[in-house]
Amino acid sequence: MRAIGGLWRWRHNPLCRTTDVVEAWVALSALLLILLVAPVVGALVGAAAQDALQQSVREQRESRHQVTATVVRRLDGSLLEADPESASGREARTRVIADWTAPDGTARHGAVLAGLESPQPGDHFAIWTDGHGRLVARPLDSATATTHAVLAGFGAALLTAGAVEGGRRLIVWRMVRRRYARWDQAWDRAGPDWGRTGTGS
Repeated sequence: MRAIGGLWRWRHNPLCRTTDVVEAWVALSALLLILLVAPVVGALVGAAAQDALQQSVREQRESRHQVTATVVRRLDGSLLEADPESASGREARTRVIADWTAPDGTARHGAVLAGLESPQPGDHFAIWTDGHGRLVARPLDSATATTHAVLAGFGAALLTAGAVEGGRRLIVWRMVRRRYARWDQAWDRAGPDWGRTGTGS
């Protein structure tokens, strides 16, 4: 922003160097790209992520089924575990041996995590399976998918803004290095005669 202000103040100043003007225009261009392009990139990435995630939600709803399982017995030494897929991540789960019927009608038996604090034989609880009764994770819900899409769009906008700012800094750094190199060359040319009486006459 200082460079942009400098462009306005120095526009007719004879001390204004070409590099000062270029630096100000680079800063202005970077600002416009951050304000205009980064939000568009974020919106496009967010929309693409939303489409892909909502498609995944639909596919998972079609391929995963909630069935009722019956506790046969609690596994010896099983401890309460936190369910990482629950809304709060703190729902108590206990490992049990259970029976359930798959959506295709086949009987299933195995170890599962039950949402019961003290399961007893005969207790019922819900689990998610595929069409053949194999255990699967619960399907992604639409709200969670939308949250992920928003975060993806926001992240893409931030990355775009960061890339633009990084490019601006790189350009200015190279311009400053070139400016210092020219100053060094000028001092080298002036050095041998510096301080001598009559120099330049």
